[in-house]
Amino acid sequence: MPRRSWWGPALLCVLLTLTGCTDANGGVAATSTSTSLVPPSSESQRSCDPPDDTTPVSVSPVGSLGRDFSVQSFDGTELRAHWFPNPEATVDQPKPTVLMGPGWSLAGSTDVDQSSILGSIDIHSLLDAGYNVLTWDPRGFGASSGTATVDSPDFEGRDVQQLIDWIATLPQVELDAERDPRMGMVGGSYGGGIQLVAAAIDCRVDAIVPIVAWHSLQSSLYKNKTVKVGWAKVLSDASIMSNIDPHIRSAADSAMTGGTLSDEDLQWFVDRGPGHLVKQIEIPTLLIHGTIDTLFTLAEAVENYQILTSNDVPVSMLWNCDGHGVCLTDPGDPNRAKDAAIKWLNRYVAGDSSVDTGPVFDMIDQNGKRFIADRYKPRMDDAFKGQGSGTLAFVASGGAGPVDPASATGQLVAGIAVGITPTRAENAVETAITADRDALVVGEPEVELTYRGTAATDDESGRPTRVFVQLVDEKTGFVIGNQITPVQVTLDGREHRIEVPLEVIAHSLSKGDQVTVQVVATTVAYAQPQLGGKIEFTKIKAALPIAEWLKPAK
Repeated sequence: MPRRSWWGPALLCVLLTLTGCTDANGGVAATSTSTSLVPPSSESQRSCDPPDDTTPVSVSPVGSLGRDFSVQSFDGTELRAHWFPNPEATVDQPKPTVLMGPGWSLAGSTDVDQSSILGSIDIHSLLDAGYNVLTWDPRGFGASSGTATVDSPDFEGRDVQQLIDWIATLPQVELDAERDPRMGMVGGSYGGGIQLVAAAIDCRVDAIVPIVAWHSLQSSLYKNKTVKVGWAKVLSDASIMSNIDPHIRSAADSAMTGGTLSDEDLQWFVDRGPGHLVKQIEIPTLLIHGTIDTLFTLAEAVENYQILTSNDVPVSMLWNCDGHGVCLTDPGDPNRAKDAAIKWLNRYVAGDSSVDTGPVFDMIDQNGKRFIADRYKPRMDDAFKGQGSGTLAFVASGGAGPVDPASATGQLVAGIAVGITPTRAENAVETAITADRDALVVGEPEVELTYRGTAATDDESGRPTRVFVQLVDEKTGFVIGNQITPVQVTLDGREHRIEVPLEVIAHSLSKGDQVTVQVVATTVAYAQPQLGGKIEFTKIKAALPIAEWLKPAK
């Protein structure tokens, strides 16, 4: 299927015949004929052949509010959709449309004034910006039928294609061509992942704003072959009343009991994507991600950014103190992400070339201070370094976390995340790093571990052998970004040496500030490893990347 071209000329206005559409309020109308002349924008109009494997649109109104509809998907699944046409949209003056997907296990938003969880965008703001808005209950959740398969391109992705086919029949919707509405997508977490999938398989999507989404469910949920058991339980419990694929329950059960995943379950999650599908995305993408996100860490956004950049796709990346986690530091401007998303849509969906979408890379540190750059440049040209040694006992007590629940006051997701968020550990081997000048640390810190260790001789649990590494900011006492990284270790009594990149961080240091590298035995964030025995670190070397390529925002 031909993809849209950013260098192609604008198409001529298209005379469209709409049949079997809805009335101006979103209700189902009698079959009629209407016309719509849509002057194309040089920046938002592209050539696109709609997919030919969708099924005829079958839509039924639900309830008395005039906004809820049952849309039949390709396999007979009934999707509950919620339609909010722009008050100023008419047949003669249609408006572009934004699809907004919800988080895992949630139904589509229907409260026009409430920001979606993790999304930082509300329906009202999108309507005010001049868009129609469509939300929906993903299959398996809310009032939709079917089975949730974690944003699979073969199921949830095709569901979005069917929704696109439907909105293309509505008289309030601006079209680029027949069956091709001018449209963008927003949404956080599960609602971010579906954007990456939809944009990869359907050229009719004009621009996306994935918020705290992921690249791979392997690297995000099974980092270094270690289960994020805290989040696994949260996500499993959240969907307990939903219809989800058996692999999800199987993976959660094995994570809780043994700390591992079966090869079959792991491959099933890997196949969900978006992963390799990101290479197929050719439309403007704004990646909004959280510096304190412990489910989908910054590394997930960085991976997507690098793929899109290498393919010359218009892409920007914004980091804020938000996401699947607890913001324990200054969050900065609470409207920053929403404002950036609206500007992105205005530029690349509404086609307003006068809109300045801001710097390519925009982040805040723990003090709420913004730093910007013309691109994200992950490298270790210069670093703060430290070296240490010590012996760690493999015991359950004294591990990393949880955070004091009082820290989550007023934060919706944080109230869930406090119990699985790392804090300074008591049982740890520590290495100090002192900043010899003011600097910004951004990217992947690196540790090199030289060690020998033994496991308990009578341990038959089958649990993996692991240690965990985190960075503690001595000025605040917090774990930087709430991030902790599992490290696979071999406990055979012999000496081994490994080099491991830690989770991406964004942190300002002043001259004299100290960061403590902690190697710990257990954490609330990940599955408990084998206990018993000990590990001796004859040398621990750590380096924090200094980002001189960033400058303070004015």
